[in-house]
Amino acid sequence: MSIIIVYGIPNCDTVKKARAWLQGQGVAYNFHDYKKQGVPLPQLDAWIQALGWDALLNRKGTTWRKLDAEQQAAVSDAASARDLMVAQPSVIKRPVVEHPGGVLVGFDTGAWGRALG
Repeated sequence: MSIIIVYGIPNCDTVKKARAWLQGQGVAYNFHDYKKQGVPLPQLDAWIQALGWDALLNRKGTTWRKLDAEQQAAVSDAASARDLMVAQPSVIKRPVVEHPGGVLVGFDTGAWGRALG
């Protein structure tokens, strides 16, 4: 079986909950820290292709809210969203999980149980 990779920021509450859930389920995974390791561009492109840029963009987070209205309005397509996600990884919804069956975004125990259980 391929290894599961969890992408995120270690101090994010949602990422903490997701990692605790994985450990509780006995699911082995590797963790990729955006802050230390950056956003892997091939993966980001694959996520955008698989899920759409809008599914990855966290409009509820602090990073998005700190952008001015002009910066927010400039994010209108995959290319502009990608540029923002590369420049400010904290604007990517967390966690992003690559697993043998595909990609998950955010933490939902039901969806995770079906995909990873």
